[in-house]
Amino acid sequence: MEMARSSVPLIAVLCVSLLPLAAMATGTPFHIEGCVYCDTCRFGFETIATKYIIGARVRIVCKDRVTLKKDVVGEAVTGRGGVYKVAVKGDRQDQQCFAELVDSPLRKCQVADPGRSTATVILTRSNGAASTRHFANAMGFFRDKPLRGCAALRRYYLADGDSRAI
Repeated sequence: MEMARSSVPLIAVLCVSLLPLAAMATGTPFHIEGCVYCDTCRFGFETIATKYIIGARVRIVCKDRVTLKKDVVGEAVTGRGGVYKVAVKGDRQDQQCFAELVDSPLRKCQVADPGRSTATVILTRSNGAASTRHFANAMGFFRDKPLRGCAALRRYYLADGDSRAI
C-alpha cells in the first residue's frame, strides 16, 4: 500500500508533463514561412540585384506517397519583402509536402524558375523537430530580359575569375 502511495506523485508528474505534447500533436497548426523573388539577372539564385515580390501567390501541396493524390493544404500571398506565411492544420505523416509558386503580379517577371519553383516543407511531428514553425527555401520567377549590368554582376559572383563561364 505504501509503495502505491509513493508512486502516485511520480505518475501525476509524468501525466502532466505529457499533456503539452498531446495537445501539440492534435491541434496546433504548422506555420510555414518563405519568400518569393524576381531573378532580375536570370542567374537561378538570389543576388544583390534580386527584387522581392509583393503579391505573388503561393500554395502548399501535399502528395500521398502511395496514391500520388495531391491536396492543396494552404495558400498565401506574399507581403512586404516577398514573405509569405501559411498556417497548415494537421500532421501530414508520410506525405511529401512542398510550397509551390502559383503566379506573380509583375508583368515582366512571370516565368517560374524551374529550379526554384518549389520548396520542400516538413509537415509532421514524427521527425523529432519540436517547433511548429518551419522555413521553406526561397522560390523565384525569371525576369523576361536580364537587367543591364548583369554581365558585370556575373563576373563579381565568379569565385575564380573565370570569365569564360559568362
